[in-house]
Amino acid sequence: MTTSSAKSVRLLLAEDNPLVRDLIVKGLDPFCVVEVCKDGADALLKVVDSPPDVILCDYKMPVLDGRQLFEKLRARDTTRHIPFLFMASRPDIEERLRPLVDGVEDFITKPFLVKDLVRIAKKVIDRLHLEKLQKSASRPGVIQGRLEEMSMIDLMQSLEMGQKSCRLTVRNNGVQGELYFAGGQCRDAKVGKVEGDDAVYKVVLWTAGEFEIDFNSAKASNRTTTTKNTTGLLMEAMRLMDEANRDRDPVATP
Repeated sequence: MTTSSAKSVRLLLAEDNPLVRDLIVKGLDPFCVVEVCKDGADALLKVVDSPPDVILCDYKMPVLDGRQLFEKLRARDTTRHIPFLFMASRPDIEERLRPLVDGVEDFITKPFLVKDLVRIAKKVIDRLHLEKLQKSASRPGVIQGRLEEMSMIDLMQSLEMGQKSCRLTVRNNGVQGELYFAGGQCRDAKVGKVEGDDAVYKVVLWTAGEFEIDFNSAKASNRTTTTKNTTGLLMEAMRLMDEANRDRDPVATP
């Protein structure tokens, strides 16, 4: 994981268990500014005073539970747009929270591993980071950055989650790759003479270089050279990476 979105996205954490709260803060700290609240009432006051970019909220809390907090914030014009992530038991998710579709990014089932929570939250953080970059871009509709700050996996997941249509250009040591997305799905990819799925697998390995996302060039390619959706491409790319790492570092035998 990279620390790309660190300090550009503000996340408000509402969790009454101090131990769980501290573990989550440590896990998310490299990726965003984390503000903590001990209960729903505390969170409501802080959000109304200074709306964060995203809220990570426990369902069962004293004074004001997570659903009540969500409903109160959705009723206000200044806070109704804030995306939510809920932490709750599976029965609470299915019986009480599942109907809250509009504005809820995801549900994190308790008990959970902090690394799994961070992985889910980071997808939302990365997408919000991209949206901020887009708003502050010097050229309308064009985002530029470095792969050291935001990895190819993070970029592609963010484009998929945001259902973006664009051209993603990446450069590494004089080599250029171009990926075209439609509604968040990577439809066409090319790196030199390599095209399609193999081109995606190649650029996903790049950990350094530059990227440019051009939302004005979404329709510049009408080809379809890939055979999987974005998630499928990334899963296969990570499988190939794991395979290559195992080949380079075989387990010693007695």
